[in-house]
Amino acid sequence: MIEKIPSKGGLLAPVIRYVDESLRFLQPSYFAVAMATGIVSIACFRLGLIAFAEMLFWLNVPCYLAVWVATIARMVRYPREFASDWRSHARGPGFLTSVAATGVLGMQFLLLRNDAVVAIALFWLAAVLWVVCTYVIFLSLTISEEKPSLADGINGGWLLLVVATQSVCVLGSSVLPMWYEDRNLVAFLMTACWSCGGMLYIWMISLIFYRYTFFRFRPTDLMPPYWINMGAVAISTLAGTALLADLGDTPLVASIAPFVKGFTILYWATATWWIPMLIGLGVWRHVVRRTPLKYDPLYWGLVFPLGMYSVCTSRFVELFGLASVLPVARIFAVTALIAWLLTFSGLASHYVYMMALTVRTCALRTGRVASKASKSIA
Repeated sequence: MIEKIPSKGGLLAPVIRYVDESLRFLQPSYFAVAMATGIVSIACFRLGLIAFAEMLFWLNVPCYLAVWVATIARMVRYPREFASDWRSHARGPGFLTSVAATGVLGMQFLLLRNDAVVAIALFWLAAVLWVVCTYVIFLSLTISEEKPSLADGINGGWLLLVVATQSVCVLGSSVLPMWYEDRNLVAFLMTACWSCGGMLYIWMISLIFYRYTFFRFRPTDLMPPYWINMGAVAISTLAGTALLADLGDTPLVASIAPFVKGFTILYWATATWWIPMLIGLGVWRHVVRRTPLKYDPLYWGLVFPLGMYSVCTSRFVELFGLASVLPVARIFAVTALIAWLLTFSGLASHYVYMMALTVRTCALRTGRVASKASKSIA
């Protein structure tokens, strides 16, 4: 009797296991893919690289949706692991990337498509996600009975709370005045959001800097999210410029304009200060200590700050009339685009590996079945 060819599920069993394991350990911060793609698109748009901006926009929409599908699938398939991440000091803050990614995508729709309807919908989604993620994560971490030491528990990923907060401010400052007549109320809410983000940065960066300087620092401790040290103040700079540009004519913002300008300069200067520090630490990690440079989903957390620094600097230049600083924005836009391409190639290699595994598995099993069938006939 001729042996039946295995079912599709049998042929694809190794691939299914690979996908299933990837889903089980999916990083909550995978929305950083959409964050990075979106902000690099906006950086290209602001500097006149329209073709790149459009390409990244049309790529970012399916990327954003795909991460949502994967996240929901993980929640259904592995509810225990999903729930555990919310209580994790290392992984929990990663859920806040969903807020920032939604805000950045909203800005893409507003700038590249002039679509205020989708932008306002994404704003409200970002606002709801901010409330849910902020209070579920930090209430869970606060009441948890088992807590790591400061050295093991704190990392740059915690500053995603700042990034999420300011992303709501940036999108809200641009899109809310299009829909609501009470611009002074909008100005009040967005100024409060911007101020809250700034205060959160001061709290958290103090702990991170303390961990830097007073605890043993190993190459494995320097993960890519530490670039958010810079990205968090870069987006705070962008939020300050958005307040002044989009709501500067309201009585509230007009009355505190010097204050907003002063803190915007402070944030930009702080972001700029971090860049040589982070480059030096990267050289120490990969050159001096020879840590291999290989793809990790967390590297999207490095691409985003580079793109954000370009965008915030270009807006900063417009606000303060500093044309001589504009080349800095251009340099970082190109750098962010190169970093995006390198990181995306690493992500693509995973899918190529999965496809190669599928083809190889099917070929081997089909050949084995054909061989057995020939022997049976003989």
